[in-house]
Amino acid sequence: MKNVAINILKKMPVFTHLKDEDIEKISKISTERHFKKGTIIFMEGDPGEAFYFIKSGKVKVYKTTPDGREHIFTILSEGGVFAEVTLFNDICYPASAEILEDAEIGMIKNKDLEDLVRTNAEIALQIIKVLSKKLFYSQQKVKELALGDTYSRIAKSLLTFADDHGTEKEDGIEMKLNISRQELANMIGTARETVSRALSQFKKEGSIEIQGKKIIIKNMEKLKSWIQ
Repeated sequence: MKNVAINILKKMPVFTHLKDEDIEKISKISTERHFKKGTIIFMEGDPGEAFYFIKSGKVKVYKTTPDGREHIFTILSEGGVFAEVTLFNDICYPASAEILEDAEIGMIKNKDLEDLVRTNAEIALQIIKVLSKKLFYSQQKVKELALGDTYSRIAKSLLTFADDHGTEKEDGIEMKLNISRQELANMIGTARETVSRALSQFKKEGSIEIQGKKIIIKNMEKLKSWIQ
């Protein structure tokens, strides 16, 4: 792990306010692996033995419905954390995780972290704060899926992608989304045709420009106006 991993751990929300010596302790119980695109890190139902963070690459967290459809919860890139729901709980992974781009992934075994927090209250408190925040955002997403307008959800997803994966260019904020229209629809919880209609409408009004899988946000305010 060494210095590079320590710097990444410092930027992770769950550890960002910890002292340097605490970060060093966590780095000592961390391991890392390299994964190729398409690799399944874990499957829904596997024993939840660890949580992960991304040093490079992208990871898709998703759930498969009984009829075989895929619902994408999130797509994470460098600095993203996933599977932390299994922390301090003897449960299985509630979703699956797949490598979208060749990635370097850090892993912290739950048992090792539990042993560490037993002797460090500051680390424990910081983890509790972060998990509480994630729970709030999850509740908000459920509310949006139940009550929100579909176009509003699509617009909000694009704005989130812009924050997480966007690059500022002269003509707007460029996002290279390595996902299909169907995968985007699965993430939002709607049909692919609905996503296509929404993107066409956003393009027509001048909010975005579409170039293959690349989307450029041309007018942030117009896109925000769709969010209710």
